Amino acid sequence: MRDLGVGFRYLLQGQKWVGQHGRWFGFGLLPGLVTLVLYAGALVGLGYGADDLAAWATPFADDWSSPWLDLFRGTLTALVFAFGLFLAVITFTAVTLLVGQPFYESLSEEVDRSEGGEVPESGLPLWRELWISARDSLRVLLRVAFYGVLLFACGFIPVVGQTVVPAIGFCVSGFFLAEELTAVALQRRGVELKERLRLLRGRRLAALGFGVPLTLAFLVPFVAVLLMPGAVAGATLMARDLRGETSGDDDADENDHEGGDLPSFGGDQQVHHLPR
Repeated sequence: MRDLGVGFRYLLQGQKWVGQHGRWFGFGLLPGLVTLVLYAGALVGLGYGADDLAAWATPFADDWSSPWLDLFRGTLTALVFAFGLFLAVITFTAVTLLVGQPFYESLSEEVDRSEGGEVPESGLPLWRELWISARDSLRVLLRVAFYGVLLFACGFIPVVGQTVVPAIGFCVSGFFLAEELTAVALQRRGVELKERLRLLRGRRLAALGFGVPLTLAFLVPFVAVLLMPGAVAGATLMARDLRGETSGDDDADENDHEGGDLPSFGGDQQVHHLPR
């Protein structure tokens, strides 16, 4: 259970980092604002049309007597909107990261730079990075859609569908949200999607501690936009932890402990060559 607190602490540290670097906070807001406008329009349209969609999908219930018809279609309408909201929470991050790839990559590099040591760079052209990001996001979305369909079906189970299923849904959303955000830093390190998922499964509670509170916060209008820069910063810090990287200050302390206060021939620069 300790890892839950570790993940949540990275989320708070990321928000603190952008709070101390106001220029990067403003820089990271732009992609989220563009995506928010698009998603707000889509959700408003779904809200107006969900009841019509439920009626169209259940013609067999037209002859049902009241209150069963209203109860059945009302529940179905709520589930349709909840499913749309579930997908919006997951895909919002993917689309925002895709729109803001250059913005968030620069922000993530600055976080690495502030922690000391080598700042990994992918060395790929922008179009190639966008292609990899879009491809991996689609793969994640397919996984999320699979779980979403299962949870949607389980939503019809009395009691369980209204209690356990939403909780599981938030956990699934939180895990994949953590994957999308840590991908910014891990992709620069040459870590493929399969390996990223393996790293997060190995620290599942940390991923949930980071992603679930963020998922819940993203349900509040405009909060997603405000938290995105800090979420990317915090995910970069967590990615460093997942990879076992240490800051330059930590290494300096370790060198002082082992070798006393003697200066190194390389000066004060701490350079770490990260395995790929």
